[in-house]
Amino acid sequence: MPDVSFTNLLVVAAVAVLAPLTVGYFPRLRIPAVVLEIVGGIIIGPSVLGWVHVDLPVAILALFGLAFLLFLAGLEIDVHRLRGRLLRYAVLGYLVSLVLGYGAGASFKAAGWVSQPLLLAITLASTALGLIVPVLKDARQLHSEIGQIALAAASIADFSAIVLLSLFFSSSGGSTGSKVVILGAFAGLVAVTGLAVSGAARSMRLGQVLLRLQDTTAEIRVRFAVLLLVAFTALAVRFGLESILGAFLAGAIVGLVDRDSASHPRFRTKLEAIGYGFLVPVFFVSSGVRLDLTGLLHSPSALVRVPVFLLALLVVRGLPALLRLRANGLKPTLALGFLQATSLPFIVAATQIGVMLGKITPVTAAALVCAGLLSVLIFPVLALTLLRHGEPEPEPETAAAEAVPVPEANVM
Repeated sequence: MPDVSFTNLLVVAAVAVLAPLTVGYFPRLRIPAVVLEIVGGIIIGPSVLGWVHVDLPVAILALFGLAFLLFLAGLEIDVHRLRGRLLRYAVLGYLVSLVLGYGAGASFKAAGWVSQPLLLAITLASTALGLIVPVLKDARQLHSEIGQIALAAASIADFSAIVLLSLFFSSSGGSTGSKVVILGAFAGLVAVTGLAVSGAARSMRLGQVLLRLQDTTAEIRVRFAVLLLVAFTALAVRFGLESILGAFLAGAIVGLVDRDSASHPRFRTKLEAIGYGFLVPVFFVSSGVRLDLTGLLHSPSALVRVPVFLLALLVVRGLPALLRLRANGLKPTLALGFLQATSLPFIVAATQIGVMLGKITPVTAAALVCAGLLSVLIFPVLALTLLRHGEPEPEPETAAAEAVPVPEANVM
């Protein structure tokens, strides 16, 4: 047995338990557990108490946690709804965000805060798909028009941000041109794998075997999903791309193939239990442990970056929502802007990569993560307040009945 200590992992696991318990005991605070996980990591880490550092067990599980987080985010994407005017709005909104983000990045570079405007543009243009879904569910707007627009925009933002990060800021190095070719080859391999998995899913004999083994100790569907996750992550690294791209695409493939869950209703719940119950909290708590707040707290000029980055998030991702002002009205548009400006998981991942590559300083990374924390604390609450004044979505039975005669044109 290798000489490995689990003391640090024990404290991390304790914080992972205490964070949702705190939310459960004080529900009126409406603070997402992920925020408390990162804050808890900051408290137990070198910045405050110094009880924990990221050793080998914590680092490995945190890496798996990041992969599983992106896998579950890819699982949320409904490819079949990303079409027509809805898709055009999501793509146009993201392009506007990139332009605004690059302008913000150039301004911050002139101020000496960052050295790569594009990295900041990609980071600011991201949206937390996994965080806005619960917000829409709470407001009973998940299947409403504004909910579908928000999900489409978040899906495009998440996917595009991961692809662009892999192209321009992969830790493996190489020219952008060569990475485009590599990305094309990787996309082709993913497509072939997706077709193969889809074809296998239609096999009657394999379906019977899966049905027989899915709820036994074999948990065969979960094992297949994990196999696909690890395979795509390993292939992405082998191709010189970021591992998070492979994890995200693995989730998207599983979500695309697994459209009919009537025969296995607990499959996704099991995947979420592995991710949100074990691996993902380790990633967020360890991200808090890694945050270097010393320079941020000891310098007023550094601390002022937090509200500035928060405002930049709101402008970069919130302003494109105005493209829907005439179609949606003022309050739904404002709610959409706040939802699109909510971002944290990708900010955490992107800043870690930026610090590792020397593109941003630890102080700037800490300020960006703190701005992301504030966006998760503030923006969803404002969006919920605005959405509650609108009409809630109809009950599932009514929605299904009304969905038949109403075509996609209603999305605009």
